[in-house]
Formats: sequence, C-alpha cells, structure tokens
Amino acid sequence: MSQQVYSPYAGYLLGIMFYFEAILFLPTDPILVLYCLERRDRAFWYATVATIGSVLGGLTSYAIGYYLWHTAGDAIIHQSWLNRFVKPETFLYLCDRYRTYESWAILVAGMTPIIPFKAVTLTAGFCKLSVLPFLVYSSIVRGFRFFLVAVLITIWGAQMKEFIDRYFGVLVALVLLVVGMIVWIIRSLYQ
Repeated sequence: MSQQVYSPYAGYLLGIMFYFEAILFLPTDPILVLYCLERRDRAFWYATVATIGSVLGGLTSYAIGYYLWHTAGDAIIHQSWLNRFVKPETFLYLCDRYRTYESWAILVAGMTPIIPFKAVTLTAGFCKLSVLPFLVYSSIVRGFRFFLVAVLITIWGAQMKEFIDRYFGVLVALVLLVVGMIVWIIRSLYQ
C-alpha cells in the first residue's frame, strides 16, 4: 500500500476510495492516515481529495436514498421483518426529527467513526432532507474530520503512528464503550 502513495495516480485512487466510502461501508480513515504518514508534505492535499470524494459520494448516496424512497419507500417501511425493529410510525417520526435537527445530525454523525457516513447520507435522501444544507454540513464535517487527521499527522506524524500502534486495544475498547452507551441511550429514549 505504501508504494501506492508514491504513484502519480495516488490522489485519484484516494478520491475514488473516499467516494465509494460514502456509498458502501468501507473504512477509509486508516487509508488517509497511511497516505498522510507516508507523504506528510501532501497531507493537506490528501485531506482535500478525501473531502471532495466523500462529499460527492455522499451526494450519490443521498440520491440513492431519495429515489429509493420515491419508488419503494412506503413498501419498505411496511415490511413485516423490518417492523419488528422499527414501526412505520416510528420511522416517520424519526425522519421528522432528522429534518428538524438536520444540521446537528449530520455534523455529529459525520464526525464520528462509529456511525458510517453511508448511513447518514442514505437516510438523508430517504427522509428527504434539503439538498443544499445537506451538502454544506457534509462538506464542513467531512472536511473538518479529514483536515484534523492531516494536521495531527503533520505535527505529530511518527508519534501518532506509535501511539496508535501502542494503544490500539485501548482505543478499540473505548470506541466499543461509546457505541454501547449510544445504543443504551437510544434504547432508553424509545422504551
């Protein structure tokens, strides 16, 4: 993978990966970290490419969700297997809340690695959020996230890699703890 970073097509490959990250469930943040670690002089360029690819992929995912709802949404939310988890009324209520708190929902979910960006973008289309604010908030949050990686790698490159390698198990445990707390909070809100 490190040879790929030195390829003349490295930026294109990174952009394509981040485009598909927003459509498919692909963990691409470690790839950005690798790119930035290998070429710290290009870290901000890679953050820019990742942001553009991610936002364009998010727009594609939004369109998929929008047209999926338009063509089959009513049939989907009335599926008996799905209704075991989410009732149609609950789904419509959650879509209404998503529209009400659109900016916060996108900003929080787009920043955390716990919630896949694909889930944010697809449901934004499915719940018919306004496109322009969706693009603005997606650009802000994805740019902030990726440029934060670039800044941290530029400043503390080798130390960051060593820290991640040394405390990977602790970091994974913390992420799992946060996920568990979020699930518990959501379940307690809807009981």
